[in-house]
Amino acid sequence: MTAAAMPPPGDPLLDRRRMVAFVCMVFGMFMAILDIQIVSASLAEIQAGLSASADEIPWVQTSYLIAEVISIPLSGMLSRVLSTRWMFTVSAGGFTLMSLMCATSSSIGQMIVWRAAQGFIGGGMIPTVFAAAFTIFPPSKRTIVSPMIGLVATLAPTIGPTVGGYLTDLFNWHWLFLVNIVPGLFVTVSTYLLVDFDEPNLDLLRRFDWAGLAFMAAFLGCLEYVLEEGPLHDWFQEEAVFVAAIVCVLAGLAFFWRAFTAAQPIVDLRAFADRNFAGGCLFSFAMGIGLYGLTYLYPVYLGRVRGYSALQIGETMFVSGLCMFATAPIAGRLSGRVDPRIMMAGGFLGFAVGTYLVTGLTKDWDFWELLLPQVLRGCSLMLCMIPINAIALGTLPPARMKNASGLYNLTRNLGGAVGLALINTALNDRWDLHLARLHERFTWTNPMVLERLDAMARGFSGLAGDPDRIALKAMMGTVRTQGLLMSFSDVFLMLTVLFAGMACAVPLIRRPNPGAGGGGGH
Repeated sequence: MTAAAMPPPGDPLLDRRRMVAFVCMVFGMFMAILDIQIVSASLAEIQAGLSASADEIPWVQTSYLIAEVISIPLSGMLSRVLSTRWMFTVSAGGFTLMSLMCATSSSIGQMIVWRAAQGFIGGGMIPTVFAAAFTIFPPSKRTIVSPMIGLVATLAPTIGPTVGGYLTDLFNWHWLFLVNIVPGLFVTVSTYLLVDFDEPNLDLLRRFDWAGLAFMAAFLGCLEYVLEEGPLHDWFQEEAVFVAAIVCVLAGLAFFWRAFTAAQPIVDLRAFADRNFAGGCLFSFAMGIGLYGLTYLYPVYLGRVRGYSALQIGETMFVSGLCMFATAPIAGRLSGRVDPRIMMAGGFLGFAVGTYLVTGLTKDWDFWELLLPQVLRGCSLMLCMIPINAIALGTLPPARMKNASGLYNLTRNLGGAVGLALINTALNDRWDLHLARLHERFTWTNPMVLERLDAMARGFSGLAGDPDRIALKAMMGTVRTQGLLMSFSDVFLMLTVLFAGMACAVPLIRRPNPGAGGGGGH
């Protein structure tokens, strides 16, 4: 056993305390990630409860995402300043308080403000847990802790709509936030009492790069806004999106200039000089597309085409979460015995096969037709997440772990944001294209169309109203649905190509040394 892997004196007692503390932190991370998606299935109920307009209600989600994407890379610096203990205690306590404020909101303005604060404060918990996993535990223990954080990071956004749908259906929308109160208080108190991984370094505040923070906030905030709102408003045709894009570019240039010239940059980008960290971030970006993109696509199909309610969609998609639970311990055991690159390749190939199966989508697909693709997705997420974590963070020294963890988690969230923007844009563009092509075929000079219309009109003859008009309306609905299904198939094919390409790129990653990386130290 190498020196890096040797347990410190008193390891059994110390490990038990640290494991309990770590589990509490993981639970806090679960709440923070779950809240990204928990409101997505219940926005209509929140809109009605707060008397919000259709333009205002998406900001319940957008404000949280923008604030969180700023908080995640900032967490590395704050964790070094405050220590893991105080960073996580403040994050968990603040997240719990903001959850209570969200539940008591009486207007959409209040809700947006509290959601932004909830995302910013709670976002710091996510990278702090990843950093702790790869600094306080030796490599020999990572087959236990890595599946734990991998399962939470992938399961929470997957089951978020399901949990939200159940809470809203059984109680009301206030419980989307009230459900965080008791667990949040438990995590806050237990973290304060149990976590003792490192010490604060308040001297870092003297050289805090406030300009870099402002540039980073403008860069990432505007980038998230453009990615969220662009597909809804035809991108730069909307003035606000166009202005945000300009601010994003200018602030981005200033941020990178500060990152490479400041004596103590707000985010240290030198971690990307490590080949495996850079490669791990790239694969994490692609995995974010698979995680958030497919969590979005399946409900859109089930809602628009099948007419499912939020609760029915959650019940249909829950199989992915079950597969993650089943695969996590298997992937954890494999991670200690198999080359992580083989696991990654298998995971991305599983993604590719799952999305390729859905390219044959029809309007009649239901739970059973979507079962195998969802099984492949759930298993593939765990096969990808655990080795990507190990490759990106497992070989970095402890001193660089907190900063690197923020960057690593940022790439996964940005992957999801970019993926959703591209998926929405491709879905709408391909839908328009297929509708145009279908309209060229469905003309009054096409005898097959006329024959079909006559048959449909005869079927509607017993109903009130003009049967010809009803038949024409039904035909138009069928054409629109068919165009939408064809656009879904195109998007799933694009994702298949992406995931297959990532599987082929796995050999570019250098196999990490099993005994490398910091563990068991401060």
